[in-house]
Amino acid sequence: MKAMVWTKYGPPELMQLQEVEQPVPKDNEVLVKVHAATVTAGDCELRRFDIATWIWLPVRLYMGILKPRIHILGQEVAGEVEAVGAKIKGLKPGDAIFAECGMGFGAYAQYLCLSNERVICHKPEHASYEEAATIPTGGINALHFLRKGNVTAGEHLLINGAGGSIGTYLLQLAKMAGAEVSCVDRGNKLDMLLELGADHVIDYTKQDFTKNAQTYDVIIDIVGGAPYKRTVNSLRMKGRYVLGNPRLPAMLRGLWTSWTTNKKVISALASYKLADFLYLKELMEAGKLKAVIDKRYPLEQLVEAHRYVEQGHKKGHVIITPPQD
Repeated sequence: MKAMVWTKYGPPELMQLQEVEQPVPKDNEVLVKVHAATVTAGDCELRRFDIATWIWLPVRLYMGILKPRIHILGQEVAGEVEAVGAKIKGLKPGDAIFAECGMGFGAYAQYLCLSNERVICHKPEHASYEEAATIPTGGINALHFLRKGNVTAGEHLLINGAGGSIGTYLLQLAKMAGAEVSCVDRGNKLDMLLELGADHVIDYTKQDFTKNAQTYDVIIDIVGGAPYKRTVNSLRMKGRYVLGNPRLPAMLRGLWTSWTTNKKVISALASYKLADFLYLKELMEAGKLKAVIDKRYPLEQLVEAHRYVEQGHKKGHVIITPPQD
């Protein structure tokens, strides 16, 4: 089978299209024929190993000290079940599914095996494989941040980095919750965010939201670039600041802020639960949740896709499609 193989930490050019042996599922595994995968900012950070300090060492030990021991990236996938192991229940060959790949990755290939420890869900009816592939990272993290921020009807939420894979889902979920939503991102994404339901949009290249005298009940910083002190000062009484891409200094300062003021600073990584997959699947089936897809690339153009995502201009999601036999 064809796969984009990654053997060194560094720039996108280090990934190369190669013929590799097709995996064979074990008793507790599902063999998936990949129809769609995605490229996220997190994929690019891992490829070049630009990892937050507080998790740098454990991730490096897992991935490989001098070079990666996992050679095929890609953390979310949608495709067709090709074969199932003897211990797999609830799935059969021919089923259309979407799934998270966990720290085994592997979605940048024509086939991959997923163990029964991964969350695997039947694809939403009437949704494409491309749309379904965007749920495990963008959708699940958006739902996680919304809950951590305890966003409720009538509250004013600001999303910093609203135009990407997580932000476009978070905006929609927050509007369903009845929140007033302000979105911060590049100017080229603002019209798209307004179409998705944003009440206010801010071009961060022209305006700093921490200096506009506006305050918010909840601020969710997906990109992790907002100045800490001014962001906290932009919160209302009992406001919540969710660190979507937490760095160690902000996490430590957040503990002090939470202990000494009536404001809360929250940092917690999302976990994968089947119930959350099913919830988002139902929203997509009901037409309440839309996957925003910016660009599509064939597998052999993965290098170009990574370059594009690293520029920070993508609107929603970038899709990778392997060749179909």
